[in-house]
Amino acid sequence: MDTSVINQCVLFKGLSSEELTYALNFFHAHPRHFLRGELFHRPGELVRNFGLLLSGNVHVFMDDFEGNRMLMANVVPGSTFAESMCYLGRKSQITIECMADSDILVMDTLSLTQPGRITVTDCSLAQRFIAMLASRTLQLNNRIQILSKLTIREKVITLLSEYTAAGAKNDIILPFSRETMATYLGVNQNALSRELSRMKKDGIITFRRNHFRIL
Repeated sequence: MDTSVINQCVLFKGLSSEELTYALNFFHAHPRHFLRGELFHRPGELVRNFGLLLSGNVHVFMDDFEGNRMLMANVVPGSTFAESMCYLGRKSQITIECMADSDILVMDTLSLTQPGRITVTDCSLAQRFIAMLASRTLQLNNRIQILSKLTIREKVITLLSEYTAAGAKNDIILPFSRETMATYLGVNQNALSRELSRMKKDGIITFRRNHFRIL
C-alpha cells in the first residue's frame, strides 16, 4: 500500500514506518476501492467507519426537509471524513458518495471508545485523533463564514480568501466544478456564473474553469 498520501494526513503525519504500522492496526485500517456513484454511507444508517481518501473524490451531502441537497464537504486525497460521527457511534442523515472511482482507507474508532490495555502510543494516537477533530472544526467554521455572507460576491471572495490564507497566494485551483462550487456556496449555479462574470468585468478576479487568479 502506497503510504505517501497516508503520511499527508494529520492522523499519521511524521510517523516512522513501524509507528505507522501500529497506528493502522490501531484504527483497524484496510483499503477499499469504490466505484463512481457508490455510497460510503447512506442516510439514516449508523456511522461505523470513517475514511481517509487515497485517490479519487468524495462528497459529503445532507438533504434538508424539502429535499434540497447541501454539499457539506468536498473531500480530496489526503483528507479524512465522517470521523466525528464514527466516534460518536450515532446514526446520521448525511450521504457520502464517491464522485469518481476512489480508493479509501476505511477505519474505525473502536480502540478509542472501547480501550483495553492503554499504552503511551495509544495515548499519542488519541491526541492525534483529537487534533484531527479540531482541524475539522476549523474547516466547519470557515464554511459557516461563507454561508453567513448575504451576497454571492461576498461568498466567493470569502471562499477565495480562505484558499489564499492557506498559502495559495493569488493563483488558486479550486477542487470544484462550477456546479459543485454553487452547491458548496449554497447559491444557484446560473446566478453564480453571472456574478463571476461581473467580478471578472470589475477587475476583481480572472478565471478559467476552476483556476482563479485574484487581481
